[in-house]
Amino acid sequence: LIDRETALLRVDPMALDQVLHPMIDPNAEVEVIAKGLPASPGAAVGKVVFDAKTAEEWASNGEEVLLVRPETSPEDIGGMHAAQGILTSRGGMTSHAAVVARGMGKPCVAGAGEVLVDEGVRTFRVGDIVVKEGDYITINGTTGEVILGKAPLVEPRISGDFGTLMKWADEFRRLGVRTNADTPKDAKVAREFGAEGIGLCRTEHMFFEGDRIIAMREMIMAKDAEGRREALAKLLPYQREDFIGIFEVMDGLPVIIRTLDPPLHEFLPRREELLQQIAELKFELANSSTLSDMDEKLAKLRELEEVLETVERLHEFNPMLGFRGCRLGVSYPEVTEMQARAIFEAAAEVAKRGIKVIPEVMIPLVGNVKELQMQKEIVDRVAEEVMRESGVKFDYMVGTMIEVPRAALTADEIAEVADFFSFGTNDLTQMGLGMSRDDAGKFLGFYVESGIYEKDPFQSLDQVGVGQLVEIGVKKGRSTKPDLEIGICGEHGGDPDSIEFCHKVGMDYVSCSPYRVPIARLAAAQAAIREKQAKE
Repeated sequence: LIDRETALLRVDPMALDQVLHPMIDPNAEVEVIAKGLPASPGAAVGKVVFDAKTAEEWASNGEEVLLVRPETSPEDIGGMHAAQGILTSRGGMTSHAAVVARGMGKPCVAGAGEVLVDEGVRTFRVGDIVVKEGDYITINGTTGEVILGKAPLVEPRISGDFGTLMKWADEFRRLGVRTNADTPKDAKVAREFGAEGIGLCRTEHMFFEGDRIIAMREMIMAKDAEGRREALAKLLPYQREDFIGIFEVMDGLPVIIRTLDPPLHEFLPRREELLQQIAELKFELANSSTLSDMDEKLAKLRELEEVLETVERLHEFNPMLGFRGCRLGVSYPEVTEMQARAIFEAAAEVAKRGIKVIPEVMIPLVGNVKELQMQKEIVDRVAEEVMRESGVKFDYMVGTMIEVPRAALTADEIAEVADFFSFGTNDLTQMGLGMSRDDAGKFLGFYVESGIYEKDPFQSLDQVGVGQLVEIGVKKGRSTKPDLEIGICGEHGGDPDSIEFCHKVGMDYVSCSPYRVPIARLAAAQAAIREKQAKE
């Protein structure tokens, strides 16, 4: 017989994907027509649709659909929820499609460059093969394969042995394991998989449902702070309810909520769509038969032209390095104010019901300690106001993501203000390597094959380069504040090699998508066992 340590070391953490997701029947003969990045594991079969709205409509009628897009954005969230899986022709392992699909536990193949999507005629082409909307395809998110037609799937089966393995892993690991979750549903799944809190709750995805996007666009279009406050007042109740739902599920566990991060243009219609709508409206206007019809179309035209003007004003050549993250909160403090109020009013509400709540507010993209100071002053002021108004006292923390190289290099200064650090290694890798995470898929495969990088650095942390920034950040942060809570919330938090690195540098926890929580628990145990054996 072997002991538990040996048993745990013999299991490949990534093999757990096979018991958590559907797979293609290994005995089936399939026609692979393209290959992309294995962005989110598992297999999915469905009818091809080319936009989120169609995905939602067909799925509501009982159809199994597969969303095919050049790339996804936050406004595609509804369609991604409705689809069995997602296929994109552009993007990398940390693209929007990849990150969101992993969080949802849905299969995704990203960056399949051979797939040429034509949204106008609603087809995609691979060489001489043309796939029309409504045709069936299968994707294998574990291998990155795109398959023509319906491949037979094998459903996952979780046995009692899985629970035993996880119990053993928890006995040995030192690292905590949290999850990246934006909804109560995702949080519940993660808790069932053993998550010990939320390491990243992205607030931007909450703004795309129903009337929320209208209010969000009103805020973006507003001419002054007063106009923005009026629009934000409409969003406040929605945000508060979202956080109440998450706090209820995570009863007694910490919840890190990131304030608004993406550039504002992501909440507006695409420029190309607006130009098309404006052209069509001008044609209809020229053919109007009545004055009332003309007035109605003119009003709509002015509205669309104003939105287009805002889209062009917000256009950036490199939006990932532009007006986003804490830069939004510093420029528009009323945004941070609204989000902080929603968080703390939700905390007070659930605390009144006897639910233990541990909110941690995370300010993104900080590169200078003054940015964090300015944002923390707002959060602290709102917390005091809400405690006074509600009569409820609660503990909270304010920290930051370390994702800008300058933040890692000045972590000793930032730690004077921050209660915690969370390494956002998706952006830290992007900025540290000087590689766009959405475009690097075009050449990274060749780089790995050529041995320039051992693994895709957006999948497995570049320990030699970006890892140094992480180590510097940890050491400098703790030189100022020895008990500083430090974790990682980038996608590397679910990669076994990266988890071992996090263990070695002394982090407190890793955070990953819900379906990767078991992988992280096992990898954390293996890291602790290997460290123990090396000392013996």
